[in-house]
Amino acid sequence: MRTLYPAIKPYAIRHLQVDDIHEIYIEECGSQDGIPVLFVHGGPGAGCTERDRRFFDPEKYRIILFDQRGCGRSKPHAELEQNNTALLIEDVELIRTTLGVDKWLVFGGSWGSTLSLLYAQAHPKQVSGLVVRGIFLSRQQDLDWLYKDGASRVFPDHWAHFLELIPESERGNLLEAYYHRLFGDNELARMNAAKHWSLWEGNTATLRPNHELVDHFADPHLALSLSRIECHYFRNNSFIKPNQIMKK
Repeated sequence: MRTLYPAIKPYAIRHLQVDDIHEIYIEECGSQDGIPVLFVHGGPGAGCTERDRRFFDPEKYRIILFDQRGCGRSKPHAELEQNNTALLIEDVELIRTTLGVDKWLVFGGSWGSTLSLLYAQAHPKQVSGLVVRGIFLSRQQDLDWLYKDGASRVFPDHWAHFLELIPESERGNLLEAYYHRLFGDNELARMNAAKHWSLWEGNTATLRPNHELVDHFADPHLALSLSRIECHYFRNNSFIKPNQIMKK
């Protein structure tokens, strides 16, 4: 398996005010005159990491990364108001025009593939190419596989940990059960639920155990935004029509 490119630092960092609430973190790495490529992170709610810069040859690409609304270094943290898929697509297009990019390659995995595909459908003339991996289409069957029956069979031990907070009587709808805990008044209960949610994702993101990744998902800052934003999106069918990507 090919290794990633060496670690690099951004040559430009900015915060872009996209509305009266949200400020988006953006960074640029690699070659200023290179082929523009946008990295679209997963979650929703995960944010970018230093590792995400390393998928691209820094001598050939102008590497653009951003943290979506409410996560990473964007502000306010874990904010759900004015946070939906249509607005994220608008943010991507605003980033493109703000940075003076004509067309760019769009690269995303997991939820990042969802948002990349939706953006490409909305703005096809601005996309020079698409690279999607770990494809997630945000269909009901995809959510059911994650939170009802599917991944639970592949990772039964981690599924048991995910379930342990939820009484038997509430396990018929885990999104609702977790929503009530993630948005309840008890701060300790909120963080406990956030960590359980985030660890379920971290432990199931790779088939083989990846302790570095799991430790990353256990970070309280990440766990809070990931759990709250994901639950918010998934309870609302990711704010898209059923099977929207495949039907369009």
